[in-house]
Amino acid sequence: MSVQAPEIQYYHHGRFKVAGGVLPDAITAYQTYGDPKNPCIVFPACYGAKLTLGFQNHLVGEGKVRSQIQYGPNVTSNLVNKALDPRNYFIVTFALFCNGESSSPSNTPSPYNGPYFPHTSYEDNIRAQYSVLTKGLGVDKAFCALGFSMGGQQAYHWAVMYPEFVERIIAICSSARTSPHNRCVLEGPKAAMLASKDYDGGHYTSPPQHGLRAFGRVMCAWMYGQTWFRQQRYTLNGNYSDLESFMKGEGEANWLQNWDANDMMALLDTWQNGDISQVRDGGDYKKALRSISAKVLLLPARTDLCFPPEDSQIEASYLQDVKLRIIDTDWGHNAGGGANITDVEFVSANIREFLN
Repeated sequence: MSVQAPEIQYYHHGRFKVAGGVLPDAITAYQTYGDPKNPCIVFPACYGAKLTLGFQNHLVGEGKVRSQIQYGPNVTSNLVNKALDPRNYFIVTFALFCNGESSSPSNTPSPYNGPYFPHTSYEDNIRAQYSVLTKGLGVDKAFCALGFSMGGQQAYHWAVMYPEFVERIIAICSSARTSPHNRCVLEGPKAAMLASKDYDGGHYTSPPQHGLRAFGRVMCAWMYGQTWFRQQRYTLNGNYSDLESFMKGEGEANWLQNWDANDMMALLDTWQNGDISQVRDGGDYKKALRSISAKVLLLPARTDLCFPPEDSQIEASYLQDVKLRIIDTDWGHNAGGGANITDVEFVSANIREFLN
């Protein structure tokens, strides 16, 4: 049987200091699965993910269930033994600051609304999540923190910020520090939004259609592998007839339907500035990696254009206790986010092995 999505809960931190200032009433959105007496799994969201969109659905479920993997307008169903069973674990999923569910430019009252929302860091998010777990849920130990993309970067931050609290981490298509190339990649969609005629520096009064569409078109080029495009995989199962319909249907539609432009820009800023060595060790990246005492599983994708496997191999060389398994895929970055059943099965099998 599948697991019904639990109700979204909201933890009010009150006055909360963040990297760019202070939020008078910071809020963290989260969900819980399973019995709190079971080992706790911390599962934070990635970029473009919301609790309401079910970013965790391809990994969370009871036993062997029928998993729905969304790609384009069609849904395919396959039997998948999901990695995180709520009968065995107490799973807590977290929404990032700026994702539209936790405190964000779109839902924070004046004077911190829209473009006036202060910069938030990974460190801010992990401190907030720690408060939810310890003060709100009574958790005194995390068996594992894991995530995909920005979620994996948060898992790395968990290991550095609370080494006595978290026993192991899993980073899927992610890194401990946003690389120079990754930061440069993100300048593309950022520049597209900033240059659009309707974004107006974040002071728009209706959704900036031009900016959202341009942002989405730039982003979609980096989400899949080059072979995936060469083989025109976007036409699979009749999802899209050609590249143009793919860019419009997937590149533009998701952002137009689900996201506020200021939220997207603020969250992208968190991603660009991710670096565990800024939390401790004064920018010494290698020292910060060596300091991690948690057991680590790294799952990079062979064709990831944002977080290439070479970066994970370098990080692994400095970690104390690490397993590295490369996802052999043409699906690029999205291989780690549930885009296709083959990669979901590979990721799930490695997670189960690592947790057992």
